[in-house]
Amino acid sequence: MAKIRPFRALRPNPDAACKVACVPYDVVNDNEVREYISENPLSFLRVTRPEAELSGNDTTIPERVFEQARRNLQEFIDNGVLINDPEPSIYIYRLATDTHQQTGVVACCSLDEYENGLIRKHENTRPDKVEDRTGHLLALRAQTGLILLTYRGTDPIKQLTADAVSADPLYDFRAADGVRHTIWRAAAAEPWTESFSRVPTMYIADGHHRIESAAAARRTLTANQSNRSDCDFVIAGIFPAEDLRILAYNRAVRDLNGLEPAELLDRLRKTFIVSETDQKEPKVHGEICMYLGGTWYRLFFNVQYYRQPDPIERLDVSILQDNVLGPLLGITDPRTDSRIVFVGGGRGTSELERLVDSGEAAAAFSLFPTSMDDLLAVSDANEIMPPKSTWFEPKLKDGLLVHEI
Repeated sequence: MAKIRPFRALRPNPDAACKVACVPYDVVNDNEVREYISENPLSFLRVTRPEAELSGNDTTIPERVFEQARRNLQEFIDNGVLINDPEPSIYIYRLATDTHQQTGVVACCSLDEYENGLIRKHENTRPDKVEDRTGHLLALRAQTGLILLTYRGTDPIKQLTADAVSADPLYDFRAADGVRHTIWRAAAAEPWTESFSRVPTMYIADGHHRIESAAAARRTLTANQSNRSDCDFVIAGIFPAEDLRILAYNRAVRDLNGLEPAELLDRLRKTFIVSETDQKEPKVHGEICMYLGGTWYRLFFNVQYYRQPDPIERLDVSILQDNVLGPLLGITDPRTDSRIVFVGGGRGTSELERLVDSGEAAAAFSLFPTSMDDLLAVSDANEIMPPKSTWFEPKLKDGLLVHEI
């Protein structure tokens, strides 16, 4: 069963929602954060990325960074920018573009179910990132961003969603990137908790570090807190799998591992059918587009399996890693090798061309997106995907719904 519960959200005053809402903490670099905050002092990035307001060594001292986050959060509360809902509630969150729409539920989910495998993962976490977000969570006593969970949709939840979005929303605004964000508060929580109790499994789509940090924070708080109910749960946006859209997570490499471009092409022909192309994005599974020396090439995987490949082997990111990046370019651990650059699908192939044309990279690879079926199959098999296998877009905003502990 999937156990969800309502929570008493700390959320923006409706007049400030559009300015408070910000991108997830880990999709922008330091310079971008400073620019956002300079232009908009109400941005919730002041809470999730407070080091942008510090200088010198203070930006690298966790205690100084977390103290700045705590001060900024309290400033927003004291000034009425953020307010508490009077009663615990469940919320409905819709993101819409001109070509895509997804509607889900925001509620608290059980960390017990995460640790027992009922909320399934597909990605490993980095200890340094978990430590940073755990410290941030403990300093603020608040979960400041949504984990993205998914599940196989059910008719009862679809009906509840349809009924809920017919009411007046709490927020309805279009962000600078053109994505429209609309949030409603459910009239009653019980129908939602009952309907989700019949969902056998939920899956982490995005936010592995956030949920692992919430679990780590709970372990710290357990020894010092008799009433643990708040820290036993973590805030999440829960969307049906059929609504979510995965874009490719592309790669670029800074050098060719000592190979000349012609030599790389010759070696690729042992595993792929290689041809020049005007095509910049793969059209089918097993096809990779490579940008090298100002030319796009189509690489079509041409290996016959002697057995059915497992859910990991058949991923396009695995085909690239196992047949190109590892054996030819010497990138055996993409999690730690500084020679690889990951380019989220939202940036498009123009960013791949820019990296190569500028000399920042020697070659770039445009990949066919991982499918939701692949993600669910990997998770159900208790397997782990290669790093940076999925890029979900549009992104949920931070700062619209905060869970205080």
